[in-house]
Amino acid sequence: MDYQAIIVEKIGRIAVITFNRPEAMNAVNSRLWLETGTALKEFNEDPDLWVAILTGAGDRAFSAGADLKEIGAGGFSTTDEMKEWGFAGIVRHHISKPVIAAVNGFALGGGTEIALACDLIVASEKASFGLPEVKRGLIAGGGGLLRLPRQIPLKVAMRVILTGNPISAEEAKQWGLVNEVVPHDQVLNAAIKLAEEIICNAPLAVKASKEIVYRGLDTSMTFPPEGWSINNEYTSQVFVSNDAKEGPRAFAEKRKPNWSGQ
Repeated sequence: MDYQAIIVEKIGRIAVITFNRPEAMNAVNSRLWLETGTALKEFNEDPDLWVAILTGAGDRAFSAGADLKEIGAGGFSTTDEMKEWGFAGIVRHHISKPVIAAVNGFALGGGTEIALACDLIVASEKASFGLPEVKRGLIAGGGGLLRLPRQIPLKVAMRVILTGNPISAEEAKQWGLVNEVVPHDQVLNAAIKLAEEIICNAPLAVKASKEIVYRGLDTSMTFPPEGWSINNEYTSQVFVSNDAKEGPRAFAEKRKPNWSGQ
């Protein structure tokens, strides 16, 4: 695809996807939605790419959420695949590999929902998060109302949701929503460093671990033992892989593992 609303860069095994509408605070229009979903699909299918990073162009906004000008002019133009991916091409898009949000400014409304859909969040000290939809007679329909109470304490989430007021990056870190807060000019580098820590590990094991975590969150571990069934399904696949043999062998030989992803 000839990307216009995003920039896609490959740094080794890392894909960096940048929302490139700084003049509109990286608000999500139909084009950005389509391109982000396409880029994430290509990342997910590329065996040479193991971690993706989402960030925004400019130094003010990660994403201001939905492009209200486009909505006011008639709404988004979406294909069936875009609808399956959900808002911004990510909120309902199942990505089997780790995705990191490098939040380089405010992430409000849909911007927060994009970050919530990522596995890890590195935030600039200037970043802020919020779901202000209720202030405009709307609701956060892109997964914010589903994900936020699962990622921070319920009462804290309800304050954010019902008041529509934003929280700072530091407060978000305090409640466990953000993994790391860094100086503003270091947010992307910090996200890349985190990605590099992940890609030191076996890709099949990382993917399987992610699947077990998310599929197991809302299942029982007692009776019926749904969680254990999911755990055993992926564990049996990983333990017969070439990487499962390579890891112990490399440890015994005191060398760095050579992961094949098989």
